[in-house]
Amino acid sequence: MSYDVAIVGMGAAGLQAAISSSRKKAKTIVMGRSEDSALHGAEVENYFGVLRATGKELLNIGMEQARSFGAKLLQEDIIEMSSSEGAFRLLSDSGTEIEAKAVVIASGIMRKKLKIPGEKELFGKGVSYCASCDCNFYKGRPVAVIGAGSEAAVSAELMTHYASKVYWVAEEVDASENLREKALNAGAEPVSSPPKEIIGDDKVSALVLEDGSELEVNGVFIELGARSTTDMAMDLGVMPTPDGEINVDKDFSAGVEGVYACGDITGKPWQVAKAAGEGGVAGEMAAKYARGL
Repeated sequence: MSYDVAIVGMGAAGLQAAISSSRKKAKTIVMGRSEDSALHGAEVENYFGVLRATGKELLNIGMEQARSFGAKLLQEDIIEMSSSEGAFRLLSDSGTEIEAKAVVIASGIMRKKLKIPGEKELFGKGVSYCASCDCNFYKGRPVAVIGAGSEAAVSAELMTHYASKVYWVAEEVDASENLREKALNAGAEPVSSPPKEIIGDDKVSALVLEDGSELEVNGVFIELGARSTTDMAMDLGVMPTPDGEINVDKDFSAGVEGVYACGDITGKPWQVAKAAGEGGVAGEMAAKYARGL
């Protein structure tokens, strides 16, 4: 199947890119799984025009909008990307082959997981991978921040301004002395026993540690850094940064003619407002490129 614009990622950035591209009369396809979006399990209260909504609700509306403007939605994972003679080829996990004149990478990032019981089940119900995104939901409530590096140190210090109690769970801290002291001086309490299980019914109620003790918390922030999901982009000539991000210019070009990037993959803040804004520009520019405008 041939398209003008192929968009990889069905989160806020990818769907907004699809809306913008389709409205520019470019034949557009957006690929991915909406449930894999970081927005899917989130609660949203800081997005313009939305008092409060679930991420799933916003994604469903976005998919309906994209379809209404003519975009094709393919809920399959992309496993291969390549380019040849000015065209891009994408292969899905079902074997579907897509050819496009322009590509928008809006695949987000995959947060590193603890892989402990309760982590997946309570994601969006007290388990978070972004303290700066969700800190406001935990005012006056106890939380745990898990991680040994700079990201965890910054998040632990941040949460002391919101939570009633902050436990910083790390066997050995790898963050700089400056960041470590800043977090501890702010009131974060160090805990050296590794996490074993996150428990709760509809919401997080406690974090169980390897030594058998329990921390009574309502939020668990897993800050282990993030690894990029855009390794395939390297086959298009796009070189991610060491942090797994993609650098873009003001038009959200990824440095390769016909390739654009937007959303979480271009860097923090990991916010729906940033993702949608970037997706709007990237989708429009990709459409213009594909149509030779």
